[in-house]
Amino acid sequence: MKLDISPEKSQVVNLRKRESEFLGFTIRADKKRKKRVARTGIKTEKKRKIKEEAKRLIRKIRFSPSALNALRYNSFVLGIHQYFRKATKVNLEFSRLAYDLGAFIYNHLRPVGKYGRPPKPPPTYKKMYGNGFKTFRMAGVYLLPLADVRTRNVLGFTPTMTPFTKEGRKMIYKKLQPNIQSEISELMKSSLPNQSVEYLDNRISRYSMKTGKCEVTGTEVPASEVHCHHYVPLSLGGGDRFNNLRILHEDVHRLIHTEDKKMIDELLERLQLTGAMIEKVNRFRNKCKLEAI
Repeated sequence: MKLDISPEKSQVVNLRKRESEFLGFTIRADKKRKKRVARTGIKTEKKRKIKEEAKRLIRKIRFSPSALNALRYNSFVLGIHQYFRKATKVNLEFSRLAYDLGAFIYNHLRPVGKYGRPPKPPPTYKKMYGNGFKTFRMAGVYLLPLADVRTRNVLGFTPTMTPFTKEGRKMIYKKLQPNIQSEISELMKSSLPNQSVEYLDNRISRYSMKTGKCEVTGTEVPASEVHCHHYVPLSLGGGDRFNNLRILHEDVHRLIHTEDKKMIDELLERLQLTGAMIEKVNRFRNKCKLEAI
């Protein structure tokens, strides 16, 4: 087996004898019983950069222990977990990274956070991570454990995934759907300085529970287009609790709040809502003390 897919190298590499590198991954063909299997890990230089970035974000939390900085750290951890979880040695690699960074994180965050296993983690944390790792709670936000990542099997091409059959089209559609965890990672990067910790945490939990779908149209909403609506407005006594938040596409959110007739007509034409969807919009508008459309 002779192959080199590394863009920075031009020579042929025998993967049975030594590993090659590609897009931050290392790959080697190890012997397993009577065949060769790909054994993949994380490039040494990439691990060094991960440590540097983690330390930078931890220092930022140390000097400003806000929910926003905690969410930025969580976005970083979730992002690298999503990218490298296809590596076969990912659990060993991240366990080592967590060990190397453990003392640094503990010493920096001990004065500003609470350390331990989350007794009642929020839904998003519970869905993506277990409760077997100790972590810090910072401004109401639990930091995601760096070591808690599992390998995701990479499947090859399947001939059943074809546009010419009903089942094949379903498989293609499923592949095209947005990765909910990647979208959550993007949501965590949002800068919302005027919102409470409860709102920031519950917004992510609500998005996760609804698998990234608009609660009026039922379509997938990427993080760049998602709005989180207060079902009972804050001005009318509503709060930031989980049950008072709704995940909406930004255009649907505008339709709920606008009183401009021209804007309403433009949004209705753009969204092409069904009768049932318009009824939902009117229920939302009623809670905001606005006229039905």
